[in-house]
Amino acid sequence: MSKALLAIGMAIALAAAVAGCGGGDDSTAATDSSSSSSAAALTKAEFIKEADALCKTGERTLEDEADEFAQENDVDTEDPTGEQQEEVVVEVVGPALHDQADEIAELGAPEGEEETVEAIIEALESGADEIESDPSVLIEGKENPLEEASELAAKYGLKECGQ
Repeated sequence: MSKALLAIGMAIALAAAVAGCGGGDDSTAATDSSSSSSAAALTKAEFIKEADALCKTGERTLEDEADEFAQENDVDTEDPTGEQQEEVVVEVVGPALHDQADEIAELGAPEGEEETVEAIIEALESGADEIESDPSVLIEGKENPLEEASELAAKYGLKECGQ
């Protein structure tokens, strides 16, 4: 990976690492993020295990998608402009974070943990919105729009998510 693409990749890895989760797995749990229970509700330990697996997969997927986007859109990976970096963040990172929030919600919150899980999801969505509206906060390291999601995920016991 080139130095500049590595810089973009680092921004993406930061986003994936602090996002709270990643993509890829199907779940048999409830698909309504506001549902408080389902016939196949996960325990907290099961939720953490599945969410952490999603995060691990999601980080790799996000990096692959960024590489593919850069190739398909002639992003100068040797010396990307600020505009090119922002384009990667807006077109790949932000949408991926929204997808990750949806995937966490699809797991279904463990019984009694609905408010906590919803807070993680809302913080992730809010951070993704901020990144999409001002990608420079992520690229320039001005602030971490995903800090709250990361802190909530870690406090909840997630090990891969938010690290």
